[in-house]
Order: sequence, then C-alpha cells, then structure tokens
Amino acid sequence: MRRNKVVVAVAGITLALGLGACSGGGAGSGNGDASGDGGSGGASGEGGTVGVSMPTQTSERWIADGDAVESGLKDAGYDVTLQFAGDDIPTQSQQIDQMITTGVDLLIVAAIDGTALSGQLQAAADAGIPVISYDRLIRDTENVDFYVTFDNEEVGVQQATALLTGLGVLKADGSKGTEAGPFNIELFAGSLDDNNAHFFWKGAMDTLQPYIDDGTLVVKSGQTTIEQAAILRWAQETAQKRMEDLLTAAYSDGSQLDGVLSPFDGISRGILTALQNAGYGPTIADGMPIVTGQDAEIASVKLINDDVQSSTIFKDTRKLADQAVTSAEAFLAGDEPEANDTETYDNGVKVVPSFLLPVDVVFKDDIQSLLIDSGYYTQDQVESGQA
Repeated sequence: MRRNKVVVAVAGITLALGLGACSGGGAGSGNGDASGDGGSGGASGEGGTVGVSMPTQTSERWIADGDAVESGLKDAGYDVTLQFAGDDIPTQSQQIDQMITTGVDLLIVAAIDGTALSGQLQAAADAGIPVISYDRLIRDTENVDFYVTFDNEEVGVQQATALLTGLGVLKADGSKGTEAGPFNIELFAGSLDDNNAHFFWKGAMDTLQPYIDDGTLVVKSGQTTIEQAAILRWAQETAQKRMEDLLTAAYSDGSQLDGVLSPFDGISRGILTALQNAGYGPTIADGMPIVTGQDAEIASVKLINDDVQSSTIFKDTRKLADQAVTSAEAFLAGDEPEANDTETYDNGVKVVPSFLLPVDVVFKDDIQSLLIDSGYYTQDQVESGQA
C-alpha cells in the first residue's frame, strides 16, 4: 500500500454540496431515495433467490455496491431482490420482512443501524435463511452467519497515516518526516450506530495518539472522543456545520487549522466547504488544511486531483461484491464460506466468521494507477468529478 505524499499544485476549485453522492460507508450527496424505493427483481435464475438490502442511494458508494452485488448474483444464476432503504431504519426493517415473507433463500444486508435488525434476523433464522452481513457488522444477534468487509481498523490506520504524511510529519515511505509541528488538527468520526465507525476511529486514534501525547499534534477544540467527533448518518451537511462551529469556537483567535481527520469523503466535502467559506485555500498550496477521506467518491477524487482534498481510502467495492457472491454461493450449495478472520469481529453475542479485503490510500499521485488504470474511473470522470 503506497503512501505517496501529495504533489501540491495551485488549482482553483468551487466546492458544491451537490458534487458527487462509502463510510465507510455513509451518506454524501447525490440521488435521493427517501421513499425507500429502488428495489429491483432479478432475471429468472435456477439457483434460488437472494434478497439484497442496501442502506441508501444518497451515496454513490452504496449504489455501486448494490449494482455490483445484483449483477454478480444474476451472472451466477440467481434471482435477486435488491432494495435501498433511504437511510430510514423502519424502511429497511420492512423491506427485509418482505423479503423473508416472499421466501428468499439468502439475505445480504448492509445495515443502516447495526443494532436494529434482531427481530428480522430471528425471523430469517426461523425460516432457515442464511444472513451475510455486508461491510457493516450487524450486532447483538446470533443470527448472522458470515461477514464480508474490508480491514476496517486498517482503514483508520491509513487515514491517520495519510494525515501525518500530508502534514510532513512522516515521509511517503513511513519514515520520520521533516516537519515537527506543533500542528493544530481536528477529528471527525462516522455515525455511532455504524459499527465500522468504531473500527475506523480505533485504527486512527491508535496511530495519532502518540503524536498528540508528545505535542506534535494539538486538538485545539479539545474534542477527542468519538462521541464528540461523530457525524450522525455520515451526513455532509452535519459535518459542515460542526466544522463551522469548531472554527468559531477554537480558531477565532487567529490560530490556523492545519489538518482534519475525516473518515468519509462526504464528510470531507462538508469540512472543505466550511473551510473554504472561512477563507482557507482554495488549494493545499494556498493554505487549505490537510483533509483525509474514504470511499474514493468521484467528487472527492476530483478534489484530490485539484489539490483541495489531500487523500482518500479506496475500497474496491467490485471485490467486496465478488466476495459476497462467492460466500452466498457457498451457503446456497450447503457449504460454509471461506473465512480469513475468525477472531476480530465480535458482534456482542458471537464472533462472526469474516472475510476481510485490503484497502489502499489514494493521494494525487495514485489516481492513475489505482483508479484509472484499474477501470474504476476514467480520466474524464476524474477531471469532471462526475461518474
């Protein structure tokens, strides 16, 4: 995993909340689905029917996940019922209830709230329906059979390392950098009801804490707990408001903010909008703080390419979808899916067997090799900020 330092070049940019649409999954801006619509039936298949429940269509990441899982299952010969829940917990519960009632043979669920589906999963277990938890661990129930995800604690480690690299505290190869600080930073976390947010936070804070302890990094607001830093539903507008409040409360004395730990690109865009409105930037070369991210959303990839956002974490959802399909095929054939982690993911009732996929940090220098050459985006999409 490469950690190349940002190459700074002056470029103008106007941040718009409407640009773009995964924090680690959460909600950015894009196609709305507040009604909970967005379901689709699969083509006729002979292998059975799989119900796929995705949390939202307001993040391009989850749209891509849903489409990729549906496509992979259809190609494997299964019928598919795909539903997006509009970031509404009752809607997701009702959709899963309906899938169980109509007799799906397996469920793949990316939960809005990892603690809110115990009733639905008990009904699935009573009906003999295996459940695969997709990227977000479903908690407080024994009725989760498998978990497919990325190495979420490593995501946090890489986000924190990218912040340190962008500040110059570390070099691209991870060795000690030329800058000693102190640097003023602020911390953002994901939604507390998303289990992944806690893994991201742990990985990041384990990495940053030694630098906070020795004074290299200073959290000037004093807000250093996940409860203080959390952004409900990963909402871009909520992140913008919190950043505005932090600037007013902690930086009205003329102090400069140097960096922000952000766990998701939608949150990052809200942060960057607040910073730009406060007179920072418009680019890193002009004094925009170093801001991290996650999910390689195209609007944020453009900002990285334009030297506004410093980095993001690329989680190749094509690979995650493929793994979900592979695991589903094993269950439906009467076998157990292959797990590469049987110790880490305790949902409060059981340790859920899991398959973890690797992630990559993306700075400007990595866009070509990781995103364009792999076919994830085209050059035109990177330049326009639209998929």
